[in-house]
Parts: sequence; structure tokens; C-alpha cells
Amino acid sequence: MDDRMTDWSTLTDACGSAEHVPGLLDRFEADPSGVWAELMDHLCPQLDTAFAASFAALPRLAEIATASSPEARSWVLLAAGAIASCSPGLSEPDSPLADFSAPIAVLHHLTDRCLSQAAEVEEYVNLLQALLSFEGVEIWDRSLDGLQSGEYEVDCPYCDVNIFVVIGQDDSFCCTDDYALQEVEKSPLLPARVQELKGLSRRLFTRASADGQAGLAHGLRYLFGRATCPDCGTDFSVAERVAAAWIP
Repeated sequence: MDDRMTDWSTLTDACGSAEHVPGLLDRFEADPSGVWAELMDHLCPQLDTAFAASFAALPRLAEIATASSPEARSWVLLAAGAIASCSPGLSEPDSPLADFSAPIAVLHHLTDRCLSQAAEVEEYVNLLQALLSFEGVEIWDRSLDGLQSGEYEVDCPYCDVNIFVVIGQDDSFCCTDDYALQEVEKSPLLPARVQELKGLSRRLFTRASADGQAGLAHGLRYLFGRATCPDCGTDFSVAERVAAAWIP
């Protein structure tokens, strides 16, 4: 679908009529980093809500990303990725992305290329999530950022107590009290062995390792490993509890 054929007056964004969106996209093309926050306020507020105009903007975002410099391209891909993450995948019958398979393919290709060039962990994780959003991978297109912050909050599957899961380079553990404020009882995490990683977890680990993101690959083994509740002693999968937090 060509965005130049779009009747923007019939669409809405977060602020109402989307008639202004083509002009906003023009300004975004000229200054991606400077206009990114404003664009998201209109097309994907809080990075978790999209509108008809948001999806209609994907063809133009693919064009902008294609023509952008490497430094500016990440901003465009992250904007498009946030929008895509708000929709079921292309294979779903009710997916708003179904009409935009061509620009999604372009955005996926560019994100795949940018990943290997990203040096900073934050940028890498954000781009990796964008890549997954273009593939329609739900939950993990929004849940990997805990690897860069080094912390997840989950509930014990048995006693329902809130648990901090801390994934660090030197120490990885879980606890039920605020470890930043006081000494706490810690239960060590058990990382998944590389040969135990299957499917998406194996793919993410392999990709991060190949791209020189050793610290992230290390963290992925703990994310897809196991933990023990410090309160009741229940053994659980960290990834399953992280995913459970996203399921209504």
C-alpha cells in the first residue's frame, strides 16, 4: 500500500484526525532523533498503542529508513518496530499488518543489517526487539529490555510472591526484597546450558554471539534458565514467568 494514495483525513492517530501525519513524517525524515518523541506521541504513545494512521505510516517509514544514513536509520526502525509490536503477526487473520507485508519486509531486512553494526547493548536490544516485532513474535518483542537493565520482576508460580530476578555479568540471582536498599536473601539462578536452548532462545543466543554481544548472550542463558523462589522453594522457568506477566 502506497502512503501517497492514503486519504489521511479518514484516519485517526492518538490526537484525532491524521491529516497532519504526512507533514509530521516529513519533519521526522529531516530530523529522526529530534522528532522521534513527537512522532511516537501521535502514532504509538507509551510505545504500546497504535492507530489506523500508525499502520498506514509504515510504507513511508520503510522509505525513510531505506534512504537514511546509518546513524539516523535506527530511529526510524525503532519507530516502525514499536508500531508493529502493537499488532498481531502477519499470519493472524485480523492483523492490521496484513496490508503492509512489503514495507514490513523492507524494515525487517534493514533491521537485520543494522543489528550486526550496533555496538551499544541498548541499541542492540532495541533493534533485536524491532526485528522480532516485524516477524510477529509476541511478548519477546517487548520483553528483552530487562537484559539491558539487568532486572525482571515476576511472580512465583506457587506462592505468588513478587520476585526480583537480577541478571548481571558477575552475579545473577533472585530475591523477594529490594536488593538495592538492603542486604537480602538471594537464591542463585541456574543458566540454561547452550545445548538446552531451543527454538527462539537458541536463535537469540546464536545471533547475539555472532554479533559480538557476549554480555547479552550470557544474559540470555539466565533469562531462559531456571530460578528457585526464596520464600517457598519452588523451582521455575524464568522465561515462562516473564512471559506470564504479559498474558492477560
